Amino acid sequence: MKMKNLIFVLFTLLLPQFAFAETTGLEQKIADVMVWIVILVVPVVVIALFWKIHILPEEYAEKIHHPHTKAIQVLCILSIFFGGLLWPLAWVLAYSRPVFYKLAYGTDKSDDYFLDPNGKHADKPLNLSIVDDEISILKEKLEGLTKRREEITGSKEVIGKTF
Repeated sequence: MKMKNLIFVLFTLLLPQFAFAETTGLEQKIADVMVWIVILVVPVVVIALFWKIHILPEEYAEKIHHPHTKAIQVLCILSIFFGGLLWPLAWVLAYSRPVFYKLAYGTDKSDDYFLDPNGKHADKPLNLSIVDDEISILKEKLEGLTKRREEITGSKEVIGKTF
């Protein structure tokens, strides 16, 4: 009989107890405002933040004039509907160098880069713009190699010969 009483006492102690507290009404007003903020504002902020994060690869691709910008945009939008599964693929595509595109078309920039009315290729046809861009890149590389050659020849001597 003692064991039954002990179990009953322990069980009753574990039951929730009622608490009565008087409120002045201020707590109720604060709670009402917080409920409306949680119901209306938080979902809007979460959706906007989710959208902003999911279009980051697209913004990066537009910034660097990636030739596959439209495909990256489609991946970003599809990623929103598929719960973010395609988002890493959009990042990989945005940060990858379009090697095969450059082999096929001679440039790793999109056509928008060369057709930009405010850009440095604004007054030239597309093919000439691509060639001019490649020439300027090669000139920069040649200047860098020339400086490097001068540094090497000016500072190194091996067995009486300068390189």
